Amino acid sequence: MQRDDRHIRQLAEHLLHTGVSDLSAQERRALTRVAKRLQASLSDGNEAPVSEDGISFGERLADRVAEFGGSWKFISLFGAFLVAWTILNTELLRAQAFDPYPYVFLNLVLSMLAAIQAPVIMMSQNRQAARDRLTMLRDLEVNLKAEAKIADLHKRIDHLTWQTLGGLDDIKRSLQDRQGAAPPAAQDTPPP
Repeated sequence: MQRDDRHIRQLAEHLLHTGVSDLSAQERRALTRVAKRLQASLSDGNEAPVSEDGISFGERLADRVAEFGGSWKFISLFGAFLVAWTILNTELLRAQAFDPYPYVFLNLVLSMLAAIQAPVIMMSQNRQAARDRLTMLRDLEVNLKAEAKIADLHKRIDHLTWQTLGGLDDIKRSLQDRQGAAPPAAQDTPPP
């Protein structure tokens, strides 16, 4: 993030010293889009910047829990746990079951698991959304740079095209001048 801040500061200093009057219309449009995008992302206010240098233990744990909680392995293991719980309390332990048929304790365990798992998954999704926003801003920056380079290449190609056409015009004129000044070509008569 500090590197990005340095680039933004350099751009701001450059624009403050040179002004925007020398910018082309396309460059002004690009700067306007960037300014609107930054203003929109800053207006949300409650978003903390995502650190790319390192993440805390809690963030790593949230990512791992969300990754495991959304996998088929988790669904399979949890399904097997539920089947084992019901078989144990209904068939094997029958009269001595610690959680008989309405499975009240199982419902409590499931509720507590959901109450813990849901916010952890939301934390992971928030981090992913923040990473996606950073990626989007970087992609926008790359696209704007590419757009400026393409516009520059178009200008150069247009300049080369006009130079080439001008050179062809000069050659055409010189050929026309030579043909106008040259003696008429001899008729198709055989030499004596």
